[in-house]
Amino acid sequence: MTRLILAAALVLAACQEEEAKAPPVPVELTEAALSYFCQMNVAGHGGPKGQIHLEGFPAPLFFAQVRDLAAYVKSPERDADIIAIYVSDMGAAPSWEHPGGNNWIAAGSAHFVVGSNVAGGMGAPEIVPFSSAEDASRFAARYGGSVTRFESIPDEAVLGPVDLDQQLETPS
Repeated sequence: MTRLILAAALVLAACQEEEAKAPPVPVELTEAALSYFCQMNVAGHGGPKGQIHLEGFPAPLFFAQVRDLAAYVKSPERDADIIAIYVSDMGAAPSWEHPGGNNWIAAGSAHFVVGSNVAGGMGAPEIVPFSSAEDASRFAARYGGSVTRFESIPDEAVLGPVDLDQQLETPS
């Protein structure tokens, strides 16, 4: 009987440990969300958004541009370990100007258009996420760029200088 109780306790402890390690769910984007780098209101800018959940932090870091989120991930100077990354699914967005507050997808499963001629919420060239590879390919055919996965976004696409004279457009 003692062995049965001990085995049940071990199984229960293992289940609770797995539950504690489950990634946090994305947080709804509200008017109160501020962008990590500039502390400006995230919802007040068009284009895709991002959020990063850090170990030991109760609230995510929000980003007004996915480009900024990728720069944060590639930077060695972080506050804590990253436990989840979510980006706007622009295939489900109502519009570029209103990318949605609940259409989050895990960055690891998204398809990103890199090198297009579109400006993100802060005016820099944007990296545009989609849940569907087909949606990403259609976007790239219309606005330029190539489709890649999060881990393959080139450093120079997010860490390099921004050409302020570059003519970027806002998708319709």
